[in-house]
Amino acid sequence: MTLTAQYVPLNFVAQTWAKAEPHIKAALEYGHGDYTLDQVKMFAHMGQWLLIVAVDENGEVHGAATSSFINYPNDRVGFITFIGGKLISNKDTFKQLCDILKANGATKVQGMARPSIARLWSRYGFKERSTLVEFKL
Repeated sequence: MTLTAQYVPLNFVAQTWAKAEPHIKAALEYGHGDYTLDQVKMFAHMGQWLLIVAVDENGEVHGAATSSFINYPNDRVGFITFIGGKLISNKDTFKQLCDILKANGATKVQGMARPSIARLWSRYGFKERSTLVEFKL
């Protein structure tokens, strides 16, 4: 199975949300209550966060992520707010995710991660900054 990471344009978030929601809901389990599913949905529907999905050849959604952007003096960070799915993390989908964030102006990718995820994402060049992971684009 080949997965493709796709940015969901704002005008298609409402149509796509039901397929992405289970993956975001699973990721919320590790969010420490900072956001509810309705709040994540609102940020995606209003365009404040990007919605990105991992789809197979048949268009079935196997994973989803949301990203916000933070502007610093020297970088624009694509901050992964939530990511969930099964078997969605490989070099190809990671490159696709980076390309989507870079196309939206990001020069770095960051996200909060529990230790197991920090180890997983270290395969793609992330470095630990406390519990924050980062990849320079």
